[in-house]
Amino acid sequence: MASRDDIKFLSNPNIGQQRQKYCRFKKFGIKHIDYKDPDFLLQFINEQGKILPRRITGNSLKYQKKVAVAVKRARHLAMLPYVADLLK
Repeated sequence: MASRDDIKFLSNPNIGQQRQKYCRFKKFGIKHIDYKDPDFLLQFINEQGKILPRRITGNSLKYQKKVAVAVKRARHLAMLPYVADLLK
C-alpha cells in the first residue's frame, strides 16, 4: 500500500478545508474600537458599505457589537458613507 507521501495529487488536497476563525480583538488584545479611525473600520465593511457579519469576520459577539456601534457613529459623523458604490 502506498503511503500518503508517495501519492501525487492532481489538485491541492487542502482545497475546501476551512481555516480556523479567530477574533482579532482578543488575539491582539485590542480593548477599544475607535470610531474616528475610518481606515480600520473599512476592514469590517463590504463594497456596498454594509457591515460584514460575524461569520465572515470571525469577531466575537462582544466585539462585533462594538464594531457595529463604531461604524454607525462614523457614518453619522460622515467619516464613512452609508451607501457606497465600489467603496474599496
